[in-house]
Amino acid sequence: MKSLNQQNVLEALKIVKDPDLHKDIVTLQFVKNIIIDDNNLKLDIELTTPACPVKEELKAESEKAIRSTIEVNKIEINMTSNVTSRQVAARAPILPGVKNTIAVASGKGGVGKSTVAVNLAVALKNSGAKVGVVDCDIYGPSIPLMFDIKEKPQMHNQKLMPIEKYGIKVMSIGFLVDPMQAVIWRGPMASGAVKQFLTDVDWGELDYLIFDFPPGTGDIQLTIVQQIPLTGAVIVTTPQEISLADARKGLVMFNKVNVPILGIIENMSYYICSHCGERENIFDFGGGERAATQMKVPFLGEIPIDIKLRIGGDKGIPLTESDIESQQSKIISKIAHNLAAQISIKNAESMNATPISISL
Repeated sequence: MKSLNQQNVLEALKIVKDPDLHKDIVTLQFVKNIIIDDNNLKLDIELTTPACPVKEELKAESEKAIRSTIEVNKIEINMTSNVTSRQVAARAPILPGVKNTIAVASGKGGVGKSTVAVNLAVALKNSGAKVGVVDCDIYGPSIPLMFDIKEKPQMHNQKLMPIEKYGIKVMSIGFLVDPMQAVIWRGPMASGAVKQFLTDVDWGELDYLIFDFPPGTGDIQLTIVQQIPLTGAVIVTTPQEISLADARKGLVMFNKVNVPILGIIENMSYYICSHCGERENIFDFGGGERAATQMKVPFLGEIPIDIKLRIGGDKGIPLTESDIESQQSKIISKIAHNLAAQISIKNAESMNATPISISL
C-alpha cells in the first residue's frame, strides 16, 4: 500500500471516470482542495452540474479507489459543482451572467411544451442550480398562469427585474399587458419584444436560462438564435406521428442555424389507470425515442399523462415544486439530470471550437 500524499491520491483517482465526459476526474480537474491531516484525507470533487445523476456513485467510487491503493484512516469527500458554460468568447454580452441558454421548442402546439419547460426549470433549481425562464410566446403567454404571477416587474438601474417565484427568475409579456387583451402584432414587433427580454432585463447570475419557445419556426425563434449563441435546444413531442413530423421540422431548423440539439422529450407518453393500474398508450408508443434514434440525437426521457401535472399548471404551482417526491416529479427530475449532462457534454466539446457567427 502507498503512503498518503497528494500525488498518490491523484494517481489513485485517475481510474474514476465521468460517464458522460468519458475522461477521468483528475484529467477533468474535478479534484480540488486536497487536505491531508495526519493520516486523514479531505478533498472536494467539483462536478459540472449540481444535477449530476451519478454524484453518489462517483463519490463512492472515488473513496474505493483511494482505499484500494493508499493507507488512510478517515476520508471526507465533499461533492460540489460549478456549472460549465460555452467558452467566454462565445457568450453573448447581453447576457453576461448567464452560463447556459436552452430553447425548449416544438414543431406544433398542444404537446405540453410550456408545462415541460416550467417543471424542468424547477427540477434544475431543486438540484441546486440558479435558473431563469423566458416566456417567448408573445401571442399566447402561459408562464404567468403556470407560476401564478399577477404582479408586474419593477425597474432598477433602467433594467426590468425578472419576477422571482419558487426560486426561479421569470419574464413574460404576460406581465406587461392586460391578460384580457389580445396581442395583435406583426412578426417584427413580436420579435422586438423578445429581444427586449434579452437586452433590457437584468437576469443576474444564472446557471441555466430556459427559453419557452412558441410553436413553429418563425420570426421569434430566428430572433433569439441571431441574438445569442444558444447552448442548445430541447424538442418536446408526443408519441403520435403527426406530432413527430412537426418535431422533426423544428429539429431541422435548429440544425440549420447551428444550434446543438440537446435531446428529445416525449410528453404524454402513456397513462396509468388510477383504478386498475393498467398502462394505456393513448397517443401511440415510443415515437419520441424512434425519432431521436433516426435523427441521431439523445432521447432525454418520457413523461406520462398525470392529472396532478395538469392541476399544478392550472393552480400555478408546478408539480416538481408542490410534490417533489411524487413519481411524476421523479421522472421529470431524471430528465432534468439527463439534460444537464448533455449541456456539460456540449460545453466540453465546444472548449476548443471556434465560435460560429450566424447570419440569416
